[in-house]
Amino acid sequence: MADSLDKLMYSFVMEDVLKGLFIKVPPGHVACVYDLGRGVLKKVLTPGLHLKIPFWQKARLFNTQTLEYAISREFNPAHPKAMGDVPIGAVTKSGKKIAIEGTVLLRLDIHQIPNIWQTIGEDFVEKIIRPTMRSRMRMVISRFDSEEIIGAKRDAVETELKNELERIFYSRGIYVENVLLSEISSIAEMRNAGKSVAEGE
Repeated sequence: MADSLDKLMYSFVMEDVLKGLFIKVPPGHVACVYDLGRGVLKKVLTPGLHLKIPFWQKARLFNTQTLEYAISREFNPAHPKAMGDVPIGAVTKSGKKIAIEGTVLLRLDIHQIPNIWQTIGEDFVEKIIRPTMRSRMRMVISRFDSEEIIGAKRDAVETELKNELERIFYSRGIYVENVLLSEISSIAEMRNAGKSVAEGE
């Protein structure tokens, strides 16, 4: 059951698509093609059936739908490629140590997918998304008191987080559609409950 949930949450990328002559691209996805002679081709293949050269070209499917990056105590850190993270530890303006949970809605820019595959690779959740999420969340949270984050300024915190994440992700071909905070807990409470927290590296 846990493995099937992990598969639902994970990443933008799927394995090789039909290793033979055809590439079948389902709705909500595009395919990128790696050609042994020319490298990653700039053109992406939209939903439908496409031809490729067997053994000379390799295809990967990328999910272009809105995806949930869940920051939750239910996240399993044993699957680092999965779309999500454990609660993120941060220090508020008044020095209180808190753990943030929530959801960030992300989507890939179709036209930049070949560049993402070429320059970052398939493990961009580990290389780019997770470290950026942790860093920007800690930075923004440090500007507010915990009472503001829980209460009247929650919308402002979410907006500021979205703007900060967009500033870094947009140039890399990742759109940030929304940031939704759900739970704010003390780090001590999380530890007492036996839950993992991503604290400052």
